[in-house]
Amino acid sequence: MNWTELLNGSIEENFRVADNLMAMVTDADLAWKPATGNNWLTTGQLLMHMTNSCGFCCRGFMTGDWGMPEGASEESESMLPPAEALPTVDTVKAARDALAADKQVALDMVAQAGEEKLANEKVAAPWDPDGARLFGEQFLGMVLHLQSHKSQLFYYLKLMGRDVNTMHLWGM
Repeated sequence: MNWTELLNGSIEENFRVADNLMAMVTDADLAWKPATGNNWLTTGQLLMHMTNSCGFCCRGFMTGDWGMPEGASEESESMLPPAEALPTVDTVKAARDALAADKQVALDMVAQAGEEKLANEKVAAPWDPDGARLFGEQFLGMVLHLQSHKSQLFYYLKLMGRDVNTMHLWGM
């Protein structure tokens, strides 16, 4: 297997579809969240999270710098604050621009790592310090992280009454 080709293709595809779904959101939708249940992200918070769910994390694996606030423990429950404590975007345009920037970071980190490191060196995530996995696996996990939130946005759009279908979800 060639990790570089797999990751670059997966990054291109998932970011393209995520951006297309973001384009279906309006600034007026940013405060929307599902009406039932609790601890839901607003649409704006979801878009913000999507903008740092892949490239930002790949950079964290590469550099060891996860941007944790001073004094915060990476193993603490502070990694999962309640939804209402998470930041939001101000505009859909800002989210789309940040998503494009995160895509470039992801592609840059794949290139910086190189095939040898992706295929042969292991690194642990701060949320699983005993679970070292290949860099390629960790990076692919971050692409899947974006893919999960892309699906979440798809269902938010459906719940808002937007005319979306499976073709939108898979970018066809």
